[in-house]
Parts: sequence; C-alpha cells; structure tokens
Amino acid sequence: MELKELRIEYRKNPVGLDVTKPRFSWKIVSTESNVLQTAYRIVVTKAGELIWDSGKRESDTSVLIEYEGSALTACTVYRVQVEAWDNNGNYGAAEGSFETGLLKGTNFSADWITHDFADEETACPVFFKDFQLEKEIETVRVYATSLGIYEIKMNGEKLGDSFFAPGWTNYNKRLQYQTYTVDELQPGQNKIEITVGNGWYKGIFGFVCTPNHYGDRVATLAEIHVKYSDGTKEIIKTDNTWKVTTGRIRSSEIYMGETIDSTFINQKCSPVVVTTFDKNRLVAQESEPVRITQKLPAKELIITPKGEKVIDFGQILTGFIKVKVHGETGQKITVRHAEALDKDGNFYPDTLRQAISVDTFICNGQEQSFLPHFTFHGFRYISIEGLDNIDLENFTACVLHTDMEPTGTFTCSNQLVNQLQSNIQWSQRGNFLDIPTDCPQRDERLGWTGDAQVFAGTAAYNYNVSLFFTKWLRDLASEQTKEFGVPHVVPNILGDQDGAAAWSDAAVIIPWMIYETYGDARVLEAQYESMTGWVDYITARCGSNGLWQIGFQYGDWLALDKEESADRTGATDVYLVANAYYAYSTNLVRKAAEVLNKHEDAEKYSNLYRTIKKAFNKEYITATGRLVSETQTACVLALYFDLAEEKHRKRILQSLETNIANHKNHLSTGFVGTPYLCHTLTENNRHDLAGTIFLKDDYPSWLYAVKKGATTIWERWNSILPNGDFETSGMNSLNHYAYGSIGEWMYRRLAGINQLEPGYKKILIKPQLMKGITFVEATYKSVYGKIKSAWTCQNQRIKVEVEIPANTTALLLLPEKEEPIELGSGRYQYEYETTTVLEIEKFSMESTLKELLDEPLAVELLNQHSPGLTEHPMIQFAHNLSISEVLAKAPDESVVMFKSVIEALNQNEQSKS
Repeated sequence: MELKELRIEYRKNPVGLDVTKPRFSWKIVSTESNVLQTAYRIVVTKAGELIWDSGKRESDTSVLIEYEGSALTACTVYRVQVEAWDNNGNYGAAEGSFETGLLKGTNFSADWITHDFADEETACPVFFKDFQLEKEIETVRVYATSLGIYEIKMNGEKLGDSFFAPGWTNYNKRLQYQTYTVDELQPGQNKIEITVGNGWYKGIFGFVCTPNHYGDRVATLAEIHVKYSDGTKEIIKTDNTWKVTTGRIRSSEIYMGETIDSTFINQKCSPVVVTTFDKNRLVAQESEPVRITQKLPAKELIITPKGEKVIDFGQILTGFIKVKVHGETGQKITVRHAEALDKDGNFYPDTLRQAISVDTFICNGQEQSFLPHFTFHGFRYISIEGLDNIDLENFTACVLHTDMEPTGTFTCSNQLVNQLQSNIQWSQRGNFLDIPTDCPQRDERLGWTGDAQVFAGTAAYNYNVSLFFTKWLRDLASEQTKEFGVPHVVPNILGDQDGAAAWSDAAVIIPWMIYETYGDARVLEAQYESMTGWVDYITARCGSNGLWQIGFQYGDWLALDKEESADRTGATDVYLVANAYYAYSTNLVRKAAEVLNKHEDAEKYSNLYRTIKKAFNKEYITATGRLVSETQTACVLALYFDLAEEKHRKRILQSLETNIANHKNHLSTGFVGTPYLCHTLTENNRHDLAGTIFLKDDYPSWLYAVKKGATTIWERWNSILPNGDFETSGMNSLNHYAYGSIGEWMYRRLAGINQLEPGYKKILIKPQLMKGITFVEATYKSVYGKIKSAWTCQNQRIKVEVEIPANTTALLLLPEKEEPIELGSGRYQYEYETTTVLEIEKFSMESTLKELLDEPLAVELLNQHSPGLTEHPMIQFAHNLSISEVLAKAPDESVVMFKSVIEALNQNEQSKS
C-alpha cells in the first residue's frame, strides 16, 4: 500500500495559498483487492514546530479533509505528513507542503503605481526599479498583480511560466494576485521590470470593441520579500521611487494582436504616479494559471490561389505563434490568423469579425525568436507577410489554456467518434482560458453562462475543473444582483440584463456538478446564497399560476426547428424551457440544502419544487399527455428533468420518437436540448435510437462536422455547409464547445462510468452496447484514483474489463445481464457468450423503403404478413422514405413486421458471405 498524490486544495505543494482552512486529499494505491482505508492521521508543522495533529482517526475519508489547527500566518511554509491504514493491516505515508500567501490584500504594504503617458500612447508601460541586496539570500518571493495583464522580469529573465496574470475577474469586486518563487537572485545590483498590457481591464473588448471597461489606466502592485540567510528580511515594493518607460511591445490587444519592435530603444523614463485601488478586493490566485501546455510544429506550407503564404498547423487551437527568424534590421513580419481556408483554398479570417488578430514583428538584424505576451488567437492557419523564404521548422504553435489536469480518456472502434472526442477536448482546451469562454477567436471571447452550464458535465470528465469553476463561480456570485439575477456573461461587461433560463441556471447547476464530481461540499456552502438567490429571483417574477412567463429568454438557442431569421430561439416555447429549468434548479437547491443540513430550506424548496412541477403539468401538458410544444427539446426536458407525470411519460416519449423519425432520425435540438437528448433516449429504453442519432454523419449531426474535417466543435450544426461554403451568419465560430456536451453521454452511457456517491466514493459501472461500435475503452481519474471501463462485443463474445480505485466500491451492471455485481477495489475481467451483433448490417430502420422492396425476400415476407402490401398504388410515394419515417405513426404490429423483415434480410446477407 502506498499513499500518492497528496494534494492541498487540489494542488501539489502550493505556494501562495490564502485558504485559511486548507483541505488535504490523497490516493491509496495497492496491489491488493477490496482495499478500504480504516484510519488516517494528519500532522502539520511549521519550522519543526507542531501546529496540528489530527490524531489517528478511524475513518475511510481521504478527500478534502479540513485543517483544524491554529490560525495560519502569512508567507509561511507548512509541512504536511499523512499516514493511513487499510482494512488489510497495511500502512502508508506521504509528505507534502504548502506555503501561505499574504492571506489578505490589505497585507500588501506596497503602493499601486501607474503612468501619465498621453492617451494616444499604445505601447505597454514598463515599470522598473534597480535595487541592491547586500547579504546572502535564503529565499525570495514576489507578490504581484496589476490592473491589466502583466509579466515580471528579474534581471532580464521572466518569472514563472504563466501568461495573462492576474487573470480576468470582476475587477469591481475581486482581483487576483500571484506569488512567484525566485531561485537565482544574488547579492548585488538587481533589476525588476513589470510590463503591463491592457488585457481585459482596459483593452478593446465586447461586441462593439470598446475599451476601458474597468478603467482607463493600467497599474501594478508588487512586493519582493527577501529572506536572508541570517534570518533578517527585506521588502522591496512598488512606490514613488520606481520609474516607468515603454519597451519593445508597441501595442497589444487581445482582439487585435501584438506589435513587437525589437529595434526600439527608449532612453526616456518617467517617474511613476502613485494611485489607489481597493486592496480589500485582492485574493490569491484561485485556479491553475494559463500556461503553454503543448507546442505543435507546422505541418504544411500552402500557396493559396490568391498567392498568400499560409502555414497549416493541422489543428484549430488557442494560443500564438513562436517565430524564429534572422531578418534584416527593420524588416517587418506580419502574422495573420484564421480558423479555416475557404472552399477555394484561400485564407479565410471572416469568422473573427472585428478581431483582426494580427501580430507584427520587427527584426533587429540578428537571429531572434518572437513570442507575443498579452494576446491570444483562435486559429489553425497563419498567413505570413514580409518573409520571402519560409522554413516550417521556424514556426511553432504554442497552445495556451488554463493548466488543468487531464482526467479522462475515451476511445472506441469508430474512428469518427474518436475524432469527435478529440474535437471536444480541443474545444475545451481552447475555451477554458482563465474563464469558460464561448469562443477564442472573434470579437467576443466572453464567459457565457449558458455555454458553460451545458458543457460542465463533459468538462469534468476530460479535465479536473474544480479550481477553474470555483474561481469563476465566485465571480458569478459577485456579479449577481437581486434586481437583475445572474448575468448572461461572467465577468459581466455587457451591462445589466435580466437573468435568463439555462444561462443564469449555471449558478445552481455547476456548483452541484462540482459537488457530485469531487465531493466538495465547500463549493455548495460558498455558492449557496447565489444558488438560492437565483431560484428566489425567478419565484419573485412568477405569475399567479406559479410560472415564470415574462421577459427575454434564449429558449433552445440555435435549434434547427425554427427559421433563424425569427430570433434563433428555436421552436420550443421559450417559457416551457424557462420553467423546466426553474423546476430543475429548485430541486438541486433542495438537494444542496439537505447536504448542508439546512433543513428548513430543504423543506421550503421541496414544497416549491412540487408546486412548480404541478403548475408545469397544468400549463404545458394536456390531460391526455400531449405537450404544448412537441419539439424534441420540449419532450426531452419533460422527461429528463422528470417533470411529466408518470401516466404521461409514454406518450411524450412516443412524441419524441415521432419527431425524430420525421427528421429522418436526426436531431433538431439547440443549446438546451442537445445535452440531454441521448441521455433521455437511453434512460427510456431507446438507447438504440440514441445510438442511431449519435452515429449520423450527414447534416445535422456531430459526425457531420468531423467528416467535413473539423478539429474542434462548431457553434452551429452547419457552420460549414455541405457544398463547402460557410454559414453566412456573423455568428459562426468553428471553436465552440456547447455541442460537445455529448461527451458526458459517451462517458456515462457508452463507457458506463458514473458516480453513485459524491466524488465517486461509490461508482456505478454500466456500459451499454450500441450498434456500430464494437469496443469502447474509457478511463477517468477521480479524486480517489483511476476508474476504467472497457468492453468489446465481437465474434459472439462480450468481454468487459473494469478497474476500481482503492478506498471505493462499485456496482457493476454487465451488458445483457440482469443481476448487479458488487465490487471492491481492484481489476476485474468478464467474458461470456452473446448473440448480439454490433457491426453495422446492410439493412436497418434507416434503409429506404425502395432498398427493401428491391429485395425479393423482403417482398415475399411483407406480402406474407400483409397480402398485397407491396402492390398498393400509394406505396411508390414512400419509396425514398426511411423505414423509420414510414413507421413514424404506424401501429406497433407494423413496426414488428418491418423489424422482422430487416432481420431476415440481414441473416440472408450473412449466409451469403
């Protein structure tokens, strides 16, 4: 038995932690089976002094155990030792550490400093100070932040490997600061430089590309804490002794790109201007920073029909280009960015709208490398101007995003599905850049709450998003008001707008997802006021019928069942959507109240949930079970959110099946219906139909984009039209993750990895077979350890392989078996016979009627079942319809008849082969 991955607040040996009661987690790794922790002990020390000893506690808890010692002190290193014992008498131990930051912003003694450059100056200011250190140094820490985004250099070398610090928060309420470890500072003369770009604070941003959303001057705040070997300390801090100048970054905007002039030398410097900003708003870095997580080599040089020099990196990504060059002094190299080429093969930047995304590098005559500092782009292709000879080895795409830990893998026998999984993960990486953006390329890149909400479940399978979402949810709560509810974007630069269903429901749904995924009740506690506030906001706007039926709603955004020229909200009644989410969020708030032992609230929201559900049925479902809107999304919400009365569920499911059949077994859902469509079918014994929709590869479908060469998820089902043209709307991103929400269904239903208890303390493994896929293998790295579910169904044999981490238990439901199997930790394999054939057969419910009638055997069998059917004069009008369409409203006996004919035809094909 070993203890591994000791984490403090999800991090390994964090530095700059301002959590006053940090929590400890570890994983037990054992070669034995059925391992459960029986006891643990946590010891925390400071400089050898005992601070907290939990004592040996009889408990199986190994995740997020809260520190219970005396109050922590700022800027202090604490050592942590964990011991644990298991049910087999084994013992393990692990050691780690954490270092506190300043603990509160008012502990900054430095001054905020800015500049007094003219308004037309676009160059990034460089704040600097020369300072002398006299004695031998033991440790150095730098605590820094800015209004704008900044980088620090110490003696000419950048501190840390992160980008876009301090990140984007609601500057009106919250601003992060960062802690840096400096290892190479020496006694003698030293220099610190802090360069600040406009970033989100005052840069050009939003739909109309306006600047100064939070302020009109960048500024910085920093302290260098030096501890000498003799135990004495010194602090060098921003104050009126610093100077400011401009450097080689002549302009930098997130939307517009960056200009670096390496020939520029500024001999002028000015005194800084001391300014103010409320230090009470300062908080330590809350999530992982943005880093370069991967570097992609250039794949191909293309000379387009227009004569453009274009480099293809083979993958849409978020980041920037590193360019190596030996140019002439003053030579200007221009790098433009785009997601795609048009159908003629020319550079196509139109999806960027007003965000021109152009980086300009001016050479100094020496061999050098250029790398932007304060901008990022969404692209696959770059167009190069100003460089005659292009060597692909000199161009590298640097992938940037919040440096989350990868947690999930999914592969299967269908290569198109594997590419879809890759596309989902790349869209998550490209849009989880400090906040969950909608897209990374155009003049938007905002934290849309609806997009984040529908994708959160999938996101948590692919990466550990606990810290990422926790940070963002704090901003959401800080932007929330009683008057307007939860904004549509967080941080909110769009101004006051009344909250909207599915978007503002992120306030409730995402905290609950974090709790279920990581067992983190502190998130529920921290967000509880926000969660209840959102539900109470809706309640205050309900009419006498108890329903929310006023104000703007997005509805089923971008659904295909309504002309876009109307309003893009889809055909589903927008208030049906609103009240479905009202009920759903209310029920989640009830559950959260129960977890937090808020018994009165639990009863209050339980009663409210029942009232909403009753009112929903009265308003939107007739006495015979017919929905007011019989769209796919309306049916899905009524079923998946468990709103319909039990007596009506069968008819609503039939309505859903009919609608799907009328769309030739294709989806027509938008942002709201898509995440739940396949889940709903699988849960209601139509997993076969869910699989049929999932594997469609013509428009509209997930695999349509894959077959069109997509490497990320599109904003629209038809972002690129079948003829190769682009959808002409000005809203056409090729990197939007919302429709990637199908990933959760892939993990939960196909692979079968589910939690039965928060944090996957108890696991449900329930893989479900699907026509067209013969094997699936998925892993998920939970807070307890690796979970694996793999299955194959080939050659009349089913094989299942399962891995359960130590200190958890699982319930296994094998495909085609009825009795569940209880498992402890360990690895398990099962193999048994089956008659199921998952390979795609020649004939199916998707075959056209003509394809069946071209087979003499089919004609014979159909006439046996129903004499004269194939000679009916009207049958020719149904020749081009699929069997599913033909049977959309047919009686059950007709469905059985055609299924038996299809089975006989396929058996006949097998006998031929």
